[in-house]
Amino acid sequence: MNTILLVEDDRVLRETIAYNLQKQDYKVEAVGDGSTAIETARKLSPNLDLIVLDLMLPKIDGFEVCRILRPEIKVPIIMLTARDDEIDRIIGLEIGADDYITKPFSMREFLARVKAHLRRERLHRDEMSEPTPAKTTQVLNYGNLSIDLVRREVLIDGEAIQLKPKEFDLLHFLARHRGQALSRDFLLEHVWGWEYSGNSRTVDVHVRWLREKIEQDPSIPMRIVTVRGSGYRFEG
Repeated sequence: MNTILLVEDDRVLRETIAYNLQKQDYKVEAVGDGSTAIETARKLSPNLDLIVLDLMLPKIDGFEVCRILRPEIKVPIIMLTARDDEIDRIIGLEIGADDYITKPFSMREFLARVKAHLRRERLHRDEMSEPTPAKTTQVLNYGNLSIDLVRREVLIDGEAIQLKPKEFDLLHFLARHRGQALSRDFLLEHVWGWEYSGNSRTVDVHVRWLREKIEQDPSIPMRIVTVRGSGYRFEG
């Protein structure tokens, strides 16, 4: 049974979300403020599978909770917010959130997002728990760029660079489809694990971050190129 930490200060909404998650056979720990969220997350780790985190919280807001927990707890974080400001979404992604849902939202879509993130996390854990001789050599090389799939590490000229989990997943997926033009919606579905019906800015933001880290000149990208009217293509 998957364990989900739900952090929401609105009691009615918290109880509604918890009820719907429990109907899907998830174990839910529900709290109403940021400081309790941090304490509970640390207590539940390493049995915690996902965090649903409201942005506007008493004591410590959702941004700060995410910033504090992200380095130590490697589970998907879905942010909830009543505001639809793009800057909030970008900040949330920058500090490590994996998804961003604006209130009011469809419970059906919310549950689908939760299921998708848990499925991807389970697949990743299963992959890492079954080492094989072949996996020890799973390193993709593109000139001075190396992607180590087992260590989830990226090196340029032999030096490791720091990537967020979704940055690594996106780079790996693009590299696996080298030379193919991939649309933003396709990338959202296969890297983030859910179909996206709104703004695909999430992909653009992560591509920009990747370019800043792996391109010699991010303003003239040679590895991750933009395909006008389509999306992006990895050239290696």
